[in-house]
Amino acid sequence: MELSVTLLDPRKRAELFGPGDCHLRRIRDSLGVRLQARNLLVRILGEPAAVAQAAAVIERLQDLLQKRNELDEETVDEVIAGVEQSEGTTDIDAIRVFGRETISPKTDGQRQYLRAMLEDDLVFCVGPAGTGKTYLAVAIAVHMLKMGKTKRIALVRPAVEAGERLGFLPGDLQQKVNPYLRPLFDAMHDMMTYDQLKRFMVNDIIEVIPLAYMRGRTLNHAVIILDEAQNATVLQMLMFLTRMGNHSKMIVTGDDSQVDLDPGQTSGLRDAISRLRDCPGINILRLAETDIVRHRLVHEIVRRYDEQGAKRALGRKASDNQNAASDSTVDRSDAETP
Repeated sequence: MELSVTLLDPRKRAELFGPGDCHLRRIRDSLGVRLQARNLLVRILGEPAAVAQAAAVIERLQDLLQKRNELDEETVDEVIAGVEQSEGTTDIDAIRVFGRETISPKTDGQRQYLRAMLEDDLVFCVGPAGTGKTYLAVAIAVHMLKMGKTKRIALVRPAVEAGERLGFLPGDLQQKVNPYLRPLFDAMHDMMTYDQLKRFMVNDIIEVIPLAYMRGRTLNHAVIILDEAQNATVLQMLMFLTRMGNHSKMIVTGDDSQVDLDPGQTSGLRDAISRLRDCPGINILRLAETDIVRHRLVHEIVRRYDEQGAKRALGRKASDNQNAASDSTVDRSDAETP
């Protein structure tokens, strides 16, 4: 595996590397990785777990240099030992990614969601807009890549228009599907630098794929995220779920109140949750309005739309019951005519 760490303060390059690059050599010898320093990047090569540890050591040393002017060998050894000791443990309140120190859940629902993704191999998360379904799924995937617990990430999304027909889109395949995949790119850009993301994509460590192009594939040692899953059909959902390979994890997210499929088509997300609700090893969560972490008005908007939807549902149910009662009534005069 190969990973690059960006220097936060190029002016402290010499202090980070140590006299004659002695700090880099200690990291190299202790963790069994290869290190190549060039310009603003430290390139790390080796086994995934060792690479992730070396990256964590360099990041922690950079954090220390923001508070002090130099590092001694004892400090470097302590940081290396601390990273090795913490391997395999994850604080549910602090998910480490590349582009920032940590990402933390803001609500109890989000905390349960993070725990489910860490513990279970297949997780469904349903909830309204603004609850962090996609963002936290991407954060877990990036965290697992950073820690060497997975070898690749696949971000998948149905290419379905939200209530309007866009018509012909110019460009090649990537340019055509980019508008649909933009939310996934946005989350990724918040967790790593542009150069890191570009390098991962060039090396196929991170893939962003339209759902239709998943057919026939098997993904091993991967975290596979299906976003906007409410817009997958039943057959597409079956196809997606059966792409899961060995040592892989799947996360399916969506808002079942915002289905953009053509009338008459069943949402694959709703169908899958109904079929798999009691299946061992599958975790199904529903985030609520209280888990919304966007602008305060989003919470109010979701609440009012939900209220209107509930009123319409009750009206339809009452109308159906009335029609059923009317249909079951028999005119006795007709029934008793010989």
